[in-house]
Amino acid sequence: MPVRLRITLIFSLVVLAILAMMCSGIYYYSYQTRIANIKTRLTNRAITTARLLSQHELFDRSLIQRIDAATTISLANKTLVAYNSKDKRVYQYSDVPGDTLAIGAAQIEQVRQKGKIFYETGGKEAVGHHYKTGGGDIVVFAAAEDRVGRESLRQLGNILLAGFLAGNILVLISGYFFSRSLLVPLKRISNDVRDISAQNLARRIDTGASNDEWHQLAATLNSLLDRLQESFEMQRRFIANASHELSTPLTAISSQLEISLSRERDAESYRSVMFSIFQDVQHLCKLTQALLEFAKASGNPGGLEITLIRMDEIILRLPAEATAIHPDYTVRIDFENLPEEEEYLLVFGNEPLLFTAIKNIVLNACKYSPQHTANVVLATEAQQYIIITINDEGPGIKAEELGQIFQPFYRAGGAQPATGFGLGLSLADRIIKLHKGTIAVASKEGRGTTFTIRLPGASTLKKL
Repeated sequence: MPVRLRITLIFSLVVLAILAMMCSGIYYYSYQTRIANIKTRLTNRAITTARLLSQHELFDRSLIQRIDAATTISLANKTLVAYNSKDKRVYQYSDVPGDTLAIGAAQIEQVRQKGKIFYETGGKEAVGHHYKTGGGDIVVFAAAEDRVGRESLRQLGNILLAGFLAGNILVLISGYFFSRSLLVPLKRISNDVRDISAQNLARRIDTGASNDEWHQLAATLNSLLDRLQESFEMQRRFIANASHELSTPLTAISSQLEISLSRERDAESYRSVMFSIFQDVQHLCKLTQALLEFAKASGNPGGLEITLIRMDEIILRLPAEATAIHPDYTVRIDFENLPEEEEYLLVFGNEPLLFTAIKNIVLNACKYSPQHTANVVLATEAQQYIIITINDEGPGIKAEELGQIFQPFYRAGGAQPATGFGLGLSLADRIIKLHKGTIAVASKEGRGTTFTIRLPGASTLKKL
């Protein structure tokens, strides 16, 4: 069912329910008012007749009948019956000759006990009233047709029914146009989204001037499009850079093989070519391994082997690893601010990936430092987070380049050595984010660079 039709039906049902309750309430109140009015009129007629009967020395029965006959305008088809204390009928009057009320002794006794009763009989409303006098008591029954009240109530019912049916039609029509106007912004957003494609991600949805739910929806979709555009651009840059990095050694290998096969050469020449090709193949293997690690770090935590890791043990492995890569590399470790409880040094994560992330930053620090030295400080924050600080005394990074150093294949100008693929920092950033951590960098030209890694401890996370 279309949303517009559903909104129309729901809106109509709600309004119609309200109309039905209002009409029912008005009719019920009018009905109760009519009943109360006829009760009052019949009771007054019964009391008047009882008083006249109690003063028999002044009013005889014929006079009382003439008085009752004079009230035909206010009460139609009126019938009155009176009984004395011995349940003997002492008075009877009816507008229609021969019309009477069938009253038994039990009913008379009920009136004496309750004082007054109200009931319906033969299409008439009737009242039984017990009137006490000094010389005894009189029970008077008065019945009549409330023609005026019933007719007024019938007319009111017809008016309410007609109004209810007309209201139904008006509500359905207004509900349809109301839902149409309500969904206009959604249709506009849908049309805007339909025109956006992978080749046209720069287009955005018009949020409008009003700060309503449609504005929030459009703003949320625009935010999603911003992230998608950024992801697509990163993917394009990554593919372009990866293709370039992979094609460079492959082109060199192909060119050297083509030249070496162009004519006969001596063994030494072939050996030189093979050695050069071997270096290119090693470079290609390292690049492929880096790309595989990058792809692994770009996955989700559900596909990783997560265990409890002591961060001090990972840091202690760094000096030997750095020396194995280059004998001049030195890693200085500072554990002075470590807590006594080892549980505050534990994190949930993948040990190989975390070690790779920290190692990449440490090796960069060793490369850029004139003394090839990296300083690593391990500490905790509020016994909830583990802080790893890595700094060097290298040339630093320009301020305009700080926001780009975590991009894949990006190499800072000037200070970057010829080796490397520009994936180390990007890989480290992905791994740290995968472990719900953050990585920040501060640098001043000529004074070195400081990286700060902040990881949530195992005490704050049950699992990634």
